[in-house]
Amino acid sequence: MIGPKRIWVGIGLVLTLAPAACAAPPDMRPATVVVTPSATPKATVAPAEPSPAPEPPPAVVTYTYAIIRAYPHDPAAFTQGLVYADGVLYESTGLYGRSSLRRVALETGEVLQQRDLPAEYFGEGLALFDGRLIQLTWQNNIGFVYDAASFALQQTWTYPTEGWGLTHDGTHLIMSDGSATLRFLDPRTFQAQREVLVTDGGRPVGWLNELEYVNGEVFANVWQTDWIARIDPQTGRVLGWIDLSGLLAPEERQGADVLNGIAYDAQNGRLFVTGKLWPKLFEITLTPRP
Repeated sequence: MIGPKRIWVGIGLVLTLAPAACAAPPDMRPATVVVTPSATPKATVAPAEPSPAPEPPPAVVTYTYAIIRAYPHDPAAFTQGLVYADGVLYESTGLYGRSSLRRVALETGEVLQQRDLPAEYFGEGLALFDGRLIQLTWQNNIGFVYDAASFALQQTWTYPTEGWGLTHDGTHLIMSDGSATLRFLDPRTFQAQREVLVTDGGRPVGWLNELEYVNGEVFANVWQTDWIARIDPQTGRVLGWIDLSGLLAPEERQGADVLNGIAYDAQNGRLFVTGKLWPKLFEITLTPRP
Protein backbone atom coordinates (compact mmCIF):
# COMPACT_ATOMS: atom_id res chain seq x y z
CA MET A 1 0.00 0.00 0.00
CA ILE A 2 0.95 3.65 -0.22
CA GLY A 3 1.67 4.50 3.38
CA PRO A 4 0.17 2.30 6.12
CA LYS A 5 -2.85 0.24 5.17
CA ARG A 6 -5.85 1.16 7.24
CA ILE A 7 -7.03 -1.51 9.63
CA TRP A 8 -10.74 -1.02 10.27
CA VAL A 9 -11.34 -1.04 13.99
CA GLY A 10 -14.95 -1.35 15.10
CA ILE A 11 -16.44 -1.54 18.55
CA GLY A 12 -14.79 -4.36 20.41
CA LEU A 13 -12.10 -4.89 17.74
CA VAL A 14 -8.60 -4.71 19.18
CA LEU A 15 -5.39 -4.74 17.17
CA THR A 16 -2.20 -5.27 19.18
CA LEU A 17 1.24 -6.67 18.56
CA ALA A 18 2.10 -9.60 20.80
CA PRO A 19 4.67 -12.42 20.72
CA ALA A 20 3.49 -15.77 19.45
CA ALA A 21 2.47 -18.21 22.17
CA CYS A 22 5.01 -20.79 21.03
CA ALA A 23 7.80 -18.49 22.02
CA ALA A 24 11.11 -18.38 20.16
CA PRO A 25 13.99 -15.94 20.53
CA PRO A 26 12.81 -12.43 19.54
CA ASP A 27 14.94 -12.31 16.43
CA MET A 28 13.71 -15.70 15.24
CA ARG A 29 9.98 -15.07 14.92
CA PRO A 30 7.80 -12.17 13.80
CA ALA A 31 5.54 -10.34 16.15
CA THR A 32 2.02 -11.69 15.94
CA VAL A 33 -0.79 -9.28 15.19
CA VAL A 34 -3.59 -10.19 17.56
CA VAL A 35 -7.11 -9.47 16.35
CA THR A 36 -10.08 -9.81 18.69
CA PRO A 37 -13.23 -10.05 16.53
CA SER A 38 -16.01 -7.62 17.33
CA ALA A 39 -18.72 -10.20 16.71
CA THR A 40 -20.14 -11.90 19.78
CA PRO A 41 -19.30 -15.62 19.73
CA LYS A 42 -22.21 -17.99 19.24
CA ALA A 43 -23.54 -19.52 22.43
CA THR A 44 -22.33 -23.03 23.08
CA VAL A 45 -23.90 -25.83 25.05
CA ALA A 46 -21.71 -27.31 27.78
CA PRO A 47 -20.95 -30.99 27.21
CA ALA A 48 -22.47 -33.53 29.57
CA GLU A 49 -19.00 -34.70 30.56
CA PRO A 50 -15.71 -32.80 30.63
CA SER A 51 -13.80 -32.95 27.36
CA PRO A 52 -10.24 -34.26 27.48
CA ALA A 53 -7.56 -31.60 27.54
CA PRO A 54 -6.34 -30.84 24.00
CA GLU A 55 -2.84 -31.87 23.07
CA PRO A 56 -0.40 -28.98 22.60
CA PRO A 57 0.22 -28.06 18.95
CA PRO A 58 3.49 -29.22 17.42
CA ALA A 59 6.36 -26.75 17.51
CA VAL A 60 6.33 -24.22 14.71
CA VAL A 61 9.36 -24.41 12.43
CA THR A 62 11.26 -21.30 11.34
CA TYR A 63 12.76 -21.45 7.84
CA THR A 64 15.61 -19.55 6.31
CA TYR A 65 16.47 -19.31 2.61
CA ALA A 66 19.16 -19.63 0.00
CA ILE A 67 19.10 -17.56 -3.18
CA ILE A 68 19.20 -19.71 -6.29
CA ARG A 69 19.05 -16.85 -8.74
CA ALA A 70 18.18 -13.16 -8.89
CA TYR A 71 16.19 -11.76 -11.83
CA PRO A 72 15.59 -8.15 -12.90
CA HIS A 73 12.35 -6.60 -11.64
CA ASP A 74 10.79 -3.28 -12.59
CA PRO A 75 11.67 -0.95 -9.68
CA ALA A 76 8.61 1.16 -10.53
CA ALA A 77 6.25 -1.82 -10.02
CA PHE A 78 4.40 -1.60 -6.70
CA THR A 79 3.92 -5.36 -6.57
CA GLN A 80 0.64 -6.50 -5.02
CA GLY A 81 0.02 -9.91 -6.59
CA LEU A 82 2.34 -12.33 -8.37
CA VAL A 83 1.63 -15.54 -10.31
CA TYR A 84 3.88 -17.86 -12.33
CA ALA A 85 2.46 -19.90 -15.21
CA ASP A 86 3.68 -21.20 -18.56
CA GLY A 87 7.12 -19.67 -18.28
CA VAL A 88 6.02 -16.11 -17.49
CA LEU A 89 4.96 -14.05 -14.50
CA TYR A 90 1.64 -12.30 -14.12
CA GLU A 91 1.78 -9.29 -11.85
CA SER A 92 -0.75 -6.96 -10.28
CA THR A 93 0.64 -3.56 -9.32
CA GLY A 94 -0.85 -0.93 -7.04
CA LEU A 95 -0.97 2.81 -6.27
CA TYR A 96 -3.67 5.13 -7.54
CA GLY A 97 -2.99 6.14 -11.10
CA ARG A 98 -0.26 3.49 -11.47
CA SER A 99 -2.11 0.21 -10.97
CA SER A 100 -1.88 -2.39 -13.71
CA LEU A 101 -2.11 -6.00 -14.78
CA ARG A 102 1.06 -7.29 -16.42
CA ARG A 103 2.61 -10.26 -18.16
CA VAL A 104 6.35 -10.22 -17.43
CA ALA A 105 9.31 -12.18 -18.81
CA LEU A 106 10.94 -13.95 -15.89
CA GLU A 107 14.48 -13.93 -17.26
CA THR A 108 14.66 -10.26 -18.19
CA GLY A 109 11.89 -8.55 -16.22
CA GLU A 110 10.55 -7.10 -19.49
CA VAL A 111 6.86 -6.22 -19.43
CA LEU A 112 5.39 -8.17 -22.35
CA GLN A 113 1.78 -7.10 -21.96
CA GLN A 114 0.07 -4.54 -19.75
CA ARG A 115 -3.43 -3.33 -18.98
CA ASP A 116 -3.68 -0.21 -16.83
CA LEU A 117 -6.47 0.19 -14.31
CA PRO A 118 -8.50 3.41 -14.21
CA ALA A 119 -6.92 5.94 -11.84
CA GLU A 120 -9.57 5.49 -9.15
CA TYR A 121 -8.58 1.84 -8.57
CA PHE A 122 -5.72 0.55 -6.43
CA GLY A 123 -4.69 -2.89 -7.73
CA GLU A 124 -4.18 -5.73 -5.27
CA GLY A 125 -3.99 -9.56 -5.19
CA LEU A 126 -4.04 -11.70 -8.32
CA ALA A 127 -4.92 -15.32 -9.16
CA LEU A 128 -4.94 -17.31 -12.40
CA PHE A 129 -7.81 -19.80 -12.49
CA ASP A 130 -9.14 -21.74 -15.48
CA GLY A 131 -7.82 -19.33 -18.09
CA ARG A 132 -8.93 -16.22 -16.23
CA LEU A 133 -6.92 -13.67 -14.31
CA ILE A 134 -8.77 -12.45 -11.24
CA GLN A 135 -7.57 -9.18 -9.70
CA LEU A 136 -8.60 -7.50 -6.46
CA THR A 137 -8.71 -3.81 -5.65
CA TRP A 138 -7.91 -2.38 -2.22
CA GLN A 139 -10.84 -0.26 -1.01
CA ASN A 140 -13.12 -0.19 -4.05
CA ASN A 141 -14.80 -3.51 -3.13
CA ILE A 142 -14.52 -4.54 -6.77
CA GLY A 143 -12.70 -7.43 -8.42
CA PHE A 144 -11.89 -7.71 -12.11
CA VAL A 145 -11.89 -10.87 -14.23
CA TYR A 146 -9.82 -10.90 -17.43
CA ASP A 147 -9.12 -13.35 -20.21
CA ALA A 148 -5.60 -14.55 -19.42
CA ALA A 149 -4.45 -14.43 -23.05
CA SER A 150 -5.86 -11.10 -24.23
CA PHE A 151 -6.33 -9.27 -20.89
CA ALA A 152 -9.84 -8.43 -22.11
CA LEU A 153 -12.15 -7.60 -19.21
CA GLN A 154 -14.80 -10.31 -18.88
CA GLN A 155 -16.67 -9.31 -15.74
CA THR A 156 -16.52 -7.54 -12.41
CA TRP A 157 -17.62 -8.73 -8.97
CA THR A 158 -18.01 -7.17 -5.56
CA TYR A 159 -17.01 -8.08 -2.02
CA PRO A 160 -17.76 -6.43 1.34
CA THR A 161 -14.19 -6.22 2.69
CA GLU A 162 -10.94 -4.66 1.58
CA GLY A 163 -9.03 -6.68 -1.01
CA TRP A 164 -5.45 -7.69 -0.18
CA GLY A 165 -4.19 -11.12 -1.33
CA LEU A 166 -5.61 -13.80 -3.64
CA THR A 167 -4.67 -17.36 -4.63
CA HIS A 168 -6.48 -20.67 -5.21
CA ASP A 169 -6.23 -24.33 -4.23
CA GLY A 170 -7.59 -25.73 -7.49
CA THR A 171 -11.15 -25.66 -6.17
CA HIS A 172 -11.62 -22.38 -4.34
CA LEU A 173 -10.21 -18.89 -4.54
CA ILE A 174 -8.54 -17.94 -1.25
CA MET A 175 -8.72 -14.27 -0.29
CA SER A 176 -7.20 -12.12 2.45
CA ASP A 177 -8.43 -8.70 3.58
CA GLY A 178 -5.72 -7.59 6.00
CA SER A 179 -7.27 -9.33 8.98
CA ALA A 180 -6.48 -12.79 10.39
CA THR A 181 -9.23 -14.39 8.27
CA LEU A 182 -8.86 -16.26 4.99
CA ARG A 183 -12.04 -16.64 2.92
CA PHE A 184 -12.60 -19.47 0.46
CA LEU A 185 -14.70 -18.38 -2.51
CA ASP A 186 -16.50 -20.17 -5.32
CA PRO A 187 -14.37 -19.23 -8.38
CA ARG A 188 -17.46 -18.76 -10.55
CA THR A 189 -19.96 -17.01 -8.28
CA PHE A 190 -17.37 -15.47 -5.92
CA GLN A 191 -19.60 -16.34 -3.00
CA ALA A 192 -17.82 -17.22 0.25
CA GLN A 193 -18.01 -20.96 0.98
CA ARG A 194 -16.11 -20.97 4.26
CA GLU A 195 -13.49 -19.06 6.21
CA VAL A 196 -10.68 -19.88 8.62
CA LEU A 197 -9.02 -17.82 11.31
CA VAL A 198 -5.22 -17.98 11.01
CA THR A 199 -3.56 -18.58 14.37
CA ASP A 200 -0.11 -19.23 15.79
CA GLY A 201 -0.15 -20.89 19.19
CA GLY A 202 -3.80 -19.91 19.55
CA ARG A 203 -3.22 -16.23 18.74
CA PRO A 204 -4.78 -14.76 15.58
CA VAL A 205 -2.23 -13.56 13.01
CA GLY A 206 -3.39 -10.43 11.23
CA TRP A 207 -2.17 -8.27 8.35
CA LEU A 208 -2.20 -11.26 6.01
CA ASN A 209 -1.42 -9.87 2.58
CA GLU A 210 -0.07 -11.53 -0.59
CA LEU A 211 -1.00 -15.22 -0.82
CA GLU A 212 0.30 -18.24 -2.73
CA TYR A 213 -0.82 -21.87 -2.59
CA VAL A 214 2.25 -24.11 -2.34
CA ASN A 215 2.03 -27.90 -2.00
CA GLY A 216 -1.12 -27.93 0.08
CA GLU A 217 -0.21 -24.90 2.22
CA VAL A 218 -1.10 -21.23 1.96
CA PHE A 219 1.96 -18.99 2.05
CA ALA A 220 0.98 -15.54 3.34
CA ASN A 221 3.19 -12.48 3.57
CA VAL A 222 2.57 -10.52 6.77
CA TRP A 223 2.37 -6.91 5.63
CA GLN A 224 5.23 -4.59 6.58
CA THR A 225 7.44 -7.51 7.62
CA ASP A 226 10.00 -9.83 6.01
CA TRP A 227 8.04 -12.85 7.21
CA ILE A 228 5.87 -15.36 5.37
CA ALA A 229 3.51 -17.62 7.31
CA ARG A 230 3.00 -21.21 6.14
CA ILE A 231 -0.65 -21.95 6.89
CA ASP A 232 -2.74 -25.12 7.02
CA PRO A 233 -5.76 -24.13 4.88
CA GLN A 234 -8.07 -26.55 6.68
CA THR A 235 -7.43 -25.37 10.23
CA GLY A 236 -5.79 -21.97 9.79
CA ARG A 237 -2.91 -23.04 12.03
CA VAL A 238 0.50 -21.59 11.20
CA LEU A 239 2.79 -24.51 10.40
CA GLY A 240 5.96 -22.49 10.04
CA TRP A 241 7.50 -19.06 9.52
CA ILE A 242 9.85 -18.06 6.71
CA ASP A 243 12.35 -15.32 7.54
CA LEU A 244 13.25 -13.45 4.34
CA SER A 245 15.18 -10.61 5.90
CA GLY A 246 18.31 -9.54 4.03
CA LEU A 247 17.18 -10.43 0.51
CA LEU A 248 18.04 -6.97 -0.78
CA ALA A 249 21.49 -5.52 -0.19
CA PRO A 250 21.53 -2.26 1.78
CA GLU A 251 22.22 -0.22 -1.34
CA GLU A 252 19.26 -1.91 -3.09
CA ARG A 253 16.91 -0.90 -0.28
CA GLN A 254 17.09 2.73 -1.37
CA GLY A 255 13.68 3.54 -2.81
CA ALA A 256 12.37 0.01 -2.23
CA ASP A 257 9.28 -0.70 -0.17
CA VAL A 258 8.27 -3.82 1.76
CA LEU A 259 8.42 -7.49 0.81
CA ASN A 260 5.33 -8.50 -1.17
CA GLY A 261 4.99 -10.96 -4.00
CA ILE A 262 5.07 -14.76 -3.89
CA ALA A 263 4.85 -17.02 -6.93
CA TYR A 264 5.29 -20.78 -7.25
CA ASP A 265 6.28 -22.85 -10.28
CA ALA A 266 4.47 -26.07 -9.36
CA GLN A 267 5.85 -28.04 -12.32
CA ASN A 268 9.48 -27.41 -11.39
CA GLY A 269 9.15 -26.73 -7.67
CA ARG A 270 10.53 -23.19 -7.87
CA LEU A 271 9.60 -20.46 -5.41
CA PHE A 272 9.88 -16.76 -6.35
CA VAL A 273 9.60 -13.70 -4.11
CA THR A 274 9.92 -9.96 -4.59
CA GLY A 275 8.67 -6.71 -3.09
CA LYS A 276 7.02 -3.39 -3.84
CA LEU A 277 9.38 -1.22 -5.92
CA TRP A 278 12.12 -3.85 -5.68
CA PRO A 279 14.79 -3.93 -8.41
CA LYS A 280 15.08 -7.71 -8.19
CA LEU A 281 12.97 -10.85 -8.02
CA PHE A 282 14.51 -13.89 -6.33
CA GLU A 283 14.24 -17.64 -6.82
CA ILE A 284 14.88 -19.20 -3.42
CA THR A 285 14.92 -22.51 -1.59
CA LEU A 286 13.90 -22.99 2.03
CA THR A 287 15.57 -24.89 4.82
CA PRO A 288 14.58 -25.19 8.50
CA ARG A 289 16.65 -22.95 10.74
CA PRO A 290 18.70 -25.00 13.24
